[in-house]
Amino acid sequence: MRSSTSTRVGTTVLVLFLALACWFTSSGHSLYSDRLRLVSASTIAGRLAVFDDVWETVEERYYDPTFRGLDWQGRRVPFREAAGKAQDSEQLYEVLRQMLAPLKDAHTRVYSPDNKFDWWNPKFITVGLTIREIAGQPTVTNVASKSEAASRGIKPGDVLLSLDSTPVDDLLQARLKDYGSKINDSIRYRAIAAILDGPVDTVVELRWRTRSNQVKSARLRRYWTQRELGFSSFRKNGIAMIKLDTFTQPIALDFARSLPKMVGDARGLILDLRTNGGGDAEAMNDIASLFLPDGTSLGVFADRAGASFELSTLLKRTQIDPSIKRLDLPMAVLTSEGTSSAAEIMAATLQTKGRAAVIGANTCGCVLAIRSRHNLPDGNPGCQRVRFSHCLGITTGGTRGQARPSRNNFEN
Repeated sequence: MRSSTSTRVGTTVLVLFLALACWFTSSGHSLYSDRLRLVSASTIAGRLAVFDDVWETVEERYYDPTFRGLDWQGRRVPFREAAGKAQDSEQLYEVLRQMLAPLKDAHTRVYSPDNKFDWWNPKFITVGLTIREIAGQPTVTNVASKSEAASRGIKPGDVLLSLDSTPVDDLLQARLKDYGSKINDSIRYRAIAAILDGPVDTVVELRWRTRSNQVKSARLRRYWTQRELGFSSFRKNGIAMIKLDTFTQPIALDFARSLPKMVGDARGLILDLRTNGGGDAEAMNDIASLFLPDGTSLGVFADRAGASFELSTLLKRTQIDPSIKRLDLPMAVLTSEGTSSAAEIMAATLQTKGRAAVIGANTCGCVLAIRSRHNLPDGNPGCQRVRFSHCLGITTGGTRGQARPSRNNFEN
């Protein structure tokens, strides 16, 4: 028997990563910059104003006062000079990205006016391929339908050999070089996943080896695409499989309403969080409440001033039909290095409380909270183009939320 459910992002701002209501305690600034006034990045004064806004925002509000061991003060002068010398907005934002990159924090990012992140509908640049490391090789795991990559015959299972005549192994080593001894599975996962990244409308030449051991090549253009996030399900051999992409309030509400139908008469449940990068922590809390007893702590989250916030399950918070009961079927959770933030909290808590077995790879280990998003002065004041980690999460297990699978395969 097969059933399918999918949801679209509704009318609540989508936050792909963990968004927690830690109290804002920074030095007298509102959530949106009091110093915001429109400037033009075509002038030196405008570029310096944008740079100062980004640097000061991170200086004042970043969750870690040591900036993860980075000399944040020391970065201001050289990068400010580079920002002033930038020839245009694109070069300015490349300088800003280089300044932020050594924080090695996926939650802390900056977007230019042209490439601002759409919080309502997430977009990204792609060539139509998803790359993951399988048996030590960069392998195609998904090909977008109707993409140029699909028309060129690239298929899941093909192995990427080179980009623009440079071996993929060399490109990967160059990207990992700055991490030194800090390289872990999650960092490697993200480096491989981003191996095809580049500016929109640029062309990259790929060489790959097919599953029949043929070597082929093609030139593919990078383009914008939009991912529709939600959840889907099917049942097979008495087991319900539910794939959950992210956590938002509309998704949590639809998930709660749909859960009885998705599960049906199944004798067990597998919750797939392998591509879940996090989201709204309150929404995650609502979904966790469908599987855990009321009052189960999901962790304490604190900002650098010591203000904290605790999440605990409560079934009636889901605002669903009172007749819907908490699910007590045997349960397993699938994870990968891409399971991040709020998704890690849920997986780790289900595992710690003995509610579910966790199967797959260690999760990202990046339970950080985005307290707010921030405007910049060179664009529409309503477009929030800086996001940063404001809180650190510690789960009831005393860790930063990382789920470590009890099994690393899907057999039996």
